[in-house]
This record gives sequence, structure tokens and C-alpha cells, in this order.
Amino acid sequence: MIPSQDAAKILWDKYTLPEKKRAHSALVSRVALMLAQELTKKGISVNADLLVVAALLHDIDKALPKLPGEGHPGGAVRVLTDEGMDEVAQLVKTHSLHTIIDPALAPKSWEEKILYLADKMVKLEVVGVDGRFALWRAESLPPSAAATLNACYPKVKELEKEIADILGLTPEEMTKRATDAILKKE
Repeated sequence: MIPSQDAAKILWDKYTLPEKKRAHSALVSRVALMLAQELTKKGISVNADLLVVAALLHDIDKALPKLPGEGHPGGAVRVLTDEGMDEVAQLVKTHSLHTIIDPALAPKSWEEKILYLADKMVKLEVVGVDGRFALWRAESLPPSAAATLNACYPKVKELEKEIADILGLTPEEMTKRATDAILKKE
């Protein structure tokens, strides 16, 4: 089941998603939709309804206690599956930073790739991939997390380039287009 955007946002309350995560998720959904619309113009088929709802719900587990051995996005996948949203859960499963370096979990469908990239372009504003990685690098990460971040960066840049190339843009132009699209709608 793919719920409406309004139904997805009701789940924010049900699962007590923090305000900053709501703002982030809403912005990720808008960037994802913009990318989907641009790719559709280039002849790529994207299920925009599924993509937008997955973007709205990709961090739904951030305030929830995790089960033993469960991290993010495992909690989100569990919640979405329990809510009967298996298709949404499948997209959300592939959005975490580390998934891009795991061949079994790496985003493969266009919806997965777009959600993954949009999430890496956004914090509380559109910052682009390089900006998002700069923010992560500025944190005091444990060595294992820093190693994962460094291992993921080239793969994320490959995905960014793949989508930007299809759109006939540089990554910087794609980030600017996303920012402009968001500002135009505000």
C-alpha cells in the first residue's frame, strides 16, 4: 500500500517524529520529486507517488526505541511493514549512507537511487552531496563511522554524477536547480 502524503504525515505524529526530522523529510521529498520529474522528462519511468511517500517516511524511526540488534533504517522498515507499506519499506531500506557500499542493499531502482541521493543532498536545507559530507566530517565521528563515511563518498559521487549526467547538468547545477525549485515553491 502506498498512502497519501497526508496519511504519511499523520504517521509523523503517531511515531513522534521530531520537528527537525519532519522538516528534513519534507525537504527530501521535495528534492526527490523534482529529480523524479526531471528524469521523467528524459524518458525514465519513476513512481513519484511511492518515491514522495518513502521520502516523507524514510526517518520515521528516529525517535523510536530500537529492538535488539536493530538500527536505522531497520526500525523504519519494521514500522512501515507493520503499517502495511511493504513497497515504501523496501525503498526506505536502501537509503542509509552505508547501503551504497553493500551490493545486497545498494539502491538499484530509480526510486531507490533518487531517495538515496535526495537524502544526501539535504540537511535542513539543500546543501548538495559535498555540503552534506562536509557536515558529517565536521562531527566528532568515531573511527569506524569516519571510515564508512570515507568509503561511501566515492560511490555517492558516482550516483550523483549518474543522475546529473542524465539531466545534462553538473552536480553543482543539479544542486542549484533543486534549491531554486524549492525556493520557487515556498
